[in-house]
Order: sequence, then C-alpha cells, then structure tokens
Amino acid sequence: MSTKDPKDKTARDTHYATLRRNVRDTKRERGEIPTPQQGRVKSNKGAKDWTPPQLQPEQVLLYGLHTVRAAIQNPERKLIKLSVTQNAFMRLEIGESSELSFPVEFVSPQDIDKVLGPEAIHQGVMLETRPLPVRRLEALKESPLLLVLDQVTDPHNVGAVMRSAVAFGAGALITTQRHSPTESGVLAKSASGALELIPYIQITNLADALESIHKLGFQTIGLDSEGPAPLEGTFSGERIALVLGSEGKGLRQKTRETVNALARLDMPGEIKSLNVSNAAAIALYATRQHLLKIS
Repeated sequence: MSTKDPKDKTARDTHYATLRRNVRDTKRERGEIPTPQQGRVKSNKGAKDWTPPQLQPEQVLLYGLHTVRAAIQNPERKLIKLSVTQNAFMRLEIGESSELSFPVEFVSPQDIDKVLGPEAIHQGVMLETRPLPVRRLEALKESPLLLVLDQVTDPHNVGAVMRSAVAFGAGALITTQRHSPTESGVLAKSASGALELIPYIQITNLADALESIHKLGFQTIGLDSEGPAPLEGTFSGERIALVLGSEGKGLRQKTRETVNALARLDMPGEIKSLNVSNAAAIALYATRQHLLKIS
C-alpha cells in the first residue's frame, strides 16, 4: 500500500499547472501564440447583435494585458478608468487598486464584451484614456532611422509595423492623416505596447514631409518590388528613412518621385512581394546592419 500523501501530489500538480499557465500567458502577451477567448465559445449571434459604442473624439478604449500595462506606465497618457476582471488585475501587476491615480472597476469578461464586442481579445482588461498628444516632425528622436508609411490603411498592419519599428530602434513612425488608421484599440493591440514607445506622427502632405526629412539629413529610400537595385546596395549616409507603400498599390507616384532612391528586397523564392509588416521588419533589419557598420 502506498504511503504517499495524495495532497502532496495535488499541490505539486497545481504548482506545475501554474508554471505552465504563466509561460502560456507570457507567450500570448508577446504575440507568439494566439490568445483564446476566456473560456468562452465565440458566438456569431453575439457578433451580429453587437453595436460599436459611439466614442467621443477625445476617448480611446485600449485593451489587452500588454497594451494596457504599457499605457499605464506611459507618463504621457491621461488615464480615465480601468475596467478589469479580478484575475486580469493580478496579471497586470500594477499594484493595489486603492493606490492608483485613476478609478478601477472590477467587472466580468462579458461586461467588457458588451463594449468591445465578442471578437475583441481583451484578456479581461479595458482602459479608457485620452489620445496621446499630437506629434509633429519636430518630435523626432535623435535616431538615425525613421519609418514612413504611404497610406497603409489596415490598423493591424500598422500596429505590426510599429512593433518592428520599436524593436529596431526607429525614432518615429510617420504616416499620412488621410487613408491611415488613427489611434484606436485595434491599432494599440496589434502594436502590443509599441504605441506608447515611439512617436506616431501623422502629417497632411507626405511629399512635403519627405522634403523636410531630407533637410534633416536623411536619405529617403522607397521600397518597391521592382526597384532598380537591392536595398543593401542603396544605402548612403548615416541617417536613413525607409518609405513603404500601401497594401496592393504600393508607393504613390508622387512619393516615388520625391524619395532619394527606390530599392527592392531581393528574395530568391517564387514570391517577390511581402505583406507590408513583414517587408518593414526585413528592411529595418538590413538598415540597422548598415548603420552599425558605419558607426
């Protein structure tokens, strides 16, 4: 007869289950694995019946653990209210609710669903904030690397590009005011916290902005699948601004005429064009390698 205490086995199993859950949560926050709805089956009926809330011009709803944590830690954010489940609040690791400078409301996942819709992967947390301060070209960081988007409309793509821009130390992400996503929960969730870490500058006229960037000493390189030379052989100078076009259409003609050079990403496979977020990541890496060599 075994003399092992079954309580010991239960405690050990619980400990390992907690460790596995922590590893999964970390991977989900990094975007390495998808985050499922919190134990609930998605309902097409719920999605059909849901009506998006009418947000005020100065109202932004952010969601997702990593996104909300980054926003709370950003001193430039004006925070209005945090709606969060008890479990998600513990995972945020931001201290006691009574010690925070903004109201905290404990809710159920379904309460957040009613606001964000059943398809939003909110992980039990929603933060109401004011938009970040408007950034101008004068807000450029002292960085030798910029990223410019020419009317990229999909907030998921822009968020993914923003994340890569932060990863490779770009000083700013510059987009047009028209045909580009404004600050939103979808954009912030796709950026996974990067929205709080890099100036997101929206300008009226891209050609004029490129001319201003030239005056700051940047070489502007437009990415084109049929560019005359590989990107690696196009670099010159110590400050580079990469310019990427919209999904499908690529760079507009005026943009092509304004940049200093057009270049392509050489790819040996059958597919010669990439999603804009993937192309941005590769181009940022190549540019960073060039800058490291000449520094």
